Amino acid sequence: MKYDDIKNAIMLIENPVEKLEFVMDLGKSLAPIPDNANCNEILGCTSFVQICEKDGRFYGRADSMMVRGIVAILLAMIDGKNIDEIKKMDLSNEFSSLNLNFGAGRLNGIQSMISFFKNL
Repeated sequence: MKYDDIKNAIMLIENPVEKLEFVMDLGKSLAPIPDNANCNEILGCTSFVQICEKDGRFYGRADSMMVRGIVAILLAMIDGKNIDEIKKMDLSNEFSSLNLNFGAGRLNGIQSMISFFKNL
């Protein structure tokens, strides 16, 4: 799913619980990580999270359904962009604009994922 479609869908959902359920459903759409991809564990997340890259495309995995959905959103944000374009993006502000209600632990993990992309 393209990021604009994800954002539009989230904005149409008024109930905060339904928004989080939608995020969890997004995690089911993560593409499998190809063999020989370069994977990095994201430190600072309460869940196990890896962001992987192969041939200029990013992939991710997490051991929590909610975090898989968060990874799916972030990957959709950067899909089709090169490293320079990703570094110039304000991923934090864009993610905040989705108005998803996460606790402090999840927000720390999101910032760790965003920092990973900023430091490519």
